[in-house]
Amino acid sequence: MLAMSMLPDGAETQSDDWTIFFLNQTHFNTISPGIDTNGQTTKDIQEEYCVMRSGRQELLCVLNLVRTKKDKTLDRGAKVLALALCTRHPYIQIFKPFLLLALDDYFSDPSQACLSRLFDAVNTMDLSLAPTLTRDEKLVMRFSDRKDIFSEKFPVPVPRDVHFCNMCNNVHAVKYPCYQRHAISDKEPSQEQSQNKDTRESAFQHQQSYDSSTSIGGSALWVGEESRSNTKQYDSDEASGTDADRPRKSIDIPLSVQVLKEATKMMNSTQGYFDSHIRSAIVKDTHFFHTTAAYRDHQLPIKMPLSTFPEEVGDYSLITLIKVFSSHQLVSGPIHPHLHTNGSSTHPIIILFNALITGKSIIFLGHKKPAGDVSSFVLAACALGSGCGTVLRGFIDRAFPYATLENRDEWENVSAYIAGVTNPIFETSRTWDLLLDIGSGVVTVSRDIHLRYPVINVAPIMSHSLRPGILKMEASFGSEDEIGRKESKMDNLAKIDYNTDKNFIEDIRSAIEDHFGESLVRMRFTEYVMRFVRLASRYEEEVTGTTKIGYPSIVFVEGGPDRPVQLGSGMVFNDDATCVRELIANTHRIQAWRMTNSYQYYVCDFARQQATSAIQGLDVLHQVLRLRNSKNISEAEVIAILRTFADNVKSYEQVVELLAYLLPYGGGLLHLGFGLLHQRDAAREATVQLFNQFRAYPVGVLFLQTLNHFQRYAFVRQAHAREKGLLGDQHSAERLDQRTAAF
Repeated sequence: MLAMSMLPDGAETQSDDWTIFFLNQTHFNTISPGIDTNGQTTKDIQEEYCVMRSGRQELLCVLNLVRTKKDKTLDRGAKVLALALCTRHPYIQIFKPFLLLALDDYFSDPSQACLSRLFDAVNTMDLSLAPTLTRDEKLVMRFSDRKDIFSEKFPVPVPRDVHFCNMCNNVHAVKYPCYQRHAISDKEPSQEQSQNKDTRESAFQHQQSYDSSTSIGGSALWVGEESRSNTKQYDSDEASGTDADRPRKSIDIPLSVQVLKEATKMMNSTQGYFDSHIRSAIVKDTHFFHTTAAYRDHQLPIKMPLSTFPEEVGDYSLITLIKVFSSHQLVSGPIHPHLHTNGSSTHPIIILFNALITGKSIIFLGHKKPAGDVSSFVLAACALGSGCGTVLRGFIDRAFPYATLENRDEWENVSAYIAGVTNPIFETSRTWDLLLDIGSGVVTVSRDIHLRYPVINVAPIMSHSLRPGILKMEASFGSEDEIGRKESKMDNLAKIDYNTDKNFIEDIRSAIEDHFGESLVRMRFTEYVMRFVRLASRYEEEVTGTTKIGYPSIVFVEGGPDRPVQLGSGMVFNDDATCVRELIANTHRIQAWRMTNSYQYYVCDFARQQATSAIQGLDVLHQVLRLRNSKNISEAEVIAILRTFADNVKSYEQVVELLAYLLPYGGGLLHLGFGLLHQRDAAREATVQLFNQFRAYPVGVLFLQTLNHFQRYAFVRQAHAREKGLLGDQHSAERLDQRTAAF
């Protein structure tokens, strides 16, 4: 079985070809537990796989290299060899250099020793120092373009240098021009500091490292030039660390005596403030863990991606997938409501997405194409359906990136398979529901799709607020039986003014034409899949009265003397008419998705998320979307949202969870930052408190630096005023206590 999978059809026509396949998917490719040795794997990936596999053996990824060398002395004029590497890691692309060198060695010396060297080289690769990120940290990392994101998680040895402080300042001055130097003395370390050098070297806690750096006096929020003539001079006891001679590149606000003492105490015990800057100066890009691995006399550089999810295997490209299948005019076959949400004008990528989530059998055909090409398309499709691995799952379990004639009986019997083939004979097979030709860009829907998936009556929507409008609109389309009998009536469903999918694809195409990168496209598809799931939750609630995959749909209720404030939750719509159109247009694909394993997986995932979420009892995404998209939102709701965030987002885990919802292309902190300029004091106070809590952590500081000039200035000014007010109240209370004690 392995030999057949390792030698693709037409391998002799390609000088080099890469293929990918999986083990432990089904009974026919499950290997013996004795062969599946315990290898090195990252804890988070392993745990996610355990949840996915539901007691089955862990899915194994196989990267295979096939090479053909012409040799006229041989009977067939060429020698074809294949070498494969099996791993639990989904980022299998990092092992390509090993296979290239090992296969070269095997051609020159075909022996067991060559395989042993490859095995030893791969298994001695040290990944133990790679940071382990949570799901929310992965989301923040992959959506950020900053190459120093989470740099504090990378352990870097501290240089043993008596000029440690000056060296650190030089590094951060060059690497981070937006940071001002810390408002603590830059003098040479004292004798006491030198004695505590060993203590400093072992202190790398990110919480401690930013306690001193994020005080107002040492603000890392650069806001522009300021005249030195406006700078006050402070007493040395209050500002002993202020560098009065340095150029003014940011707003300096004096530290209180207590804050300065605490910061100085922290700096005497650890130089952790500079740790993240040292790390980011050493680590080229924190999206990857950089290491090296030895193979014979070669030191191979390895870049291990840190934000990979189990459902995204290999180095896939959504942009390539979209470019190849770019026109609805190249779609042929009958129209089916599970696939065509916009009738005959449905974009091929939307048809593919609908086929993935509704459990259709899909084939990517690449006649006379390298097997590696069809493998890449299959893996990209799996990422597309899962929201780049972050929302849904279950696609890799039924994916066969390269499938052959020899084992077609096995993989064609897998329900809802996703296969890549190079043999055109599969085009005449009628086991598939959707066939995509990567050579021509043609998408073909099976002529038998209505026989396999007959259109059935859907449950009526029970919402009292929406039911009258829905019944009125449904009446104009006839019964579901008529739609199933006459394909021409399927276009009537698309005549509902439903342009969400069209607008989404147009945005994606425009982004690609404007040369935006793969990360933005993945970000948009992640949001698209998440939106579909929330829409399905709303539909489920309308039909059954409850939902297992989302928060209940409730609106904001302003508090009163006898009732507390109630924040909204669930799917956000601008108006009821939009809600009606969306629910009707998506009814069929939602119903089909609810009958798949992917839906059952998400039910479990949502329950687990509810139990483990750092921010409890709050639909965070609903609040973010209300601030970002709502045309009419009351002052009371804005204040309630900001106050709730300020009261419930304090710990590191809570901050990261909130930041994971603030997509950069959606404005990041922009819409929260508007609270700094709100006309109500309560909104401004809550926003300052929330941002101060962000400022306690390195990742929060990086997000705060994305605020625009006006918002940053407003934050620094109001935060300083708030600190002065708190200190003034504290001093007044102390004086009152002293007077009371005197009496």
